[in-house]
Amino acid sequence: MEKIIELINLKKSFGNHEVLRDINLCVAKGEVVSVIGSSGSGKSTMLRCINLLEEPTAGSILYQGENITLKGFDLNAYRAKVCMVFQQFNLFNNMTALENCIRPQTVVLRKSKEEAKAIALKNLEKVGMSAYINAKPAQLSGGQKQRVAIARALCMNPEVILFDEPTSALDPEMVGEVLEVMKALAKSGLTMIVVTHEMGFAQEVSSRVIFMDEGYIVEEGEPVEFFTNPKMPRTKEFLSRFLEK
Repeated sequence: MEKIIELINLKKSFGNHEVLRDINLCVAKGEVVSVIGSSGSGKSTMLRCINLLEEPTAGSILYQGENITLKGFDLNAYRAKVCMVFQQFNLFNNMTALENCIRPQTVVLRKSKEEAKAIALKNLEKVGMSAYINAKPAQLSGGQKQRVAIARALCMNPEVILFDEPTSALDPEMVGEVLEVMKALAKSGLTMIVVTHEMGFAQEVSSRVIFMDEGYIVEEGEPVEFFTNPKMPRTKEFLSRFLEK
C-alpha cells in the first residue's frame, strides 16, 4: 500500500471549541474515501486542514511521507497536487469556463497559455462541458458550475482531489450529473477524499467509508460491511436515520 496522505494525532480548535480530536487516518494511492457524519462532526474541517485552508492546532499531516505543516513547505506546489472542489464552486465570476480552467495552470504551474488551453479543453470535454467553454458562471446551472470546478482541478494534474460536499448546494436533479463525473474519476484510479451526504455514492463508489462524530473517527470500513453491519452504536443510529429517508 502506497501511502499518499496520512493524518497523525490531528487536532483543530477554534478558541475553546475543539472541532477535531485526535484524528488518525491513512489514505492510499488510488483509494476513494467517503467521509460521512452529521453536520458539525468535523468532516469539512478535516478536509480543510488537509489542504491547509485551516491550520491544525496539533498533530501532523504527511503527504507522500513529508510533513506539510512544517515551515518552509511549498504550499502552492502541494495544493496543485492536492486540489479541492468546494460546495459553492469558487469559480471566478468574471471569467468564462475555459478561462477558469486556464488561469490556475498559467499562474501556479507556469504553463504557457497555449498549453494550458489545450489541457483545459480536454478536461472540460471529460466532464461534459465542451459546449459551454465560453459561458461565464452566471450563465451556468449549479451542476454545470460544479463540473467546471472539477475540470479546473483536473487541469492541475492532481494526485488527490478533496471534495467538500460537492453536491449539497445543487438542486436534486443536478446531483446525478456531478456524481456521474465523480464516479468516472474514481474508476480512472484518481485518489479522492469525499465529504458527502450521498449515501448511494458512498456505498457504490468508495473503497472505504469513514464515519465522524463530535470530532472523532468513530468507525471505518469497506462499504458493504460498513453499511450492512456497522459495529458502533453511534454509527448504527446515524445510518438508521439516514437510510430510512
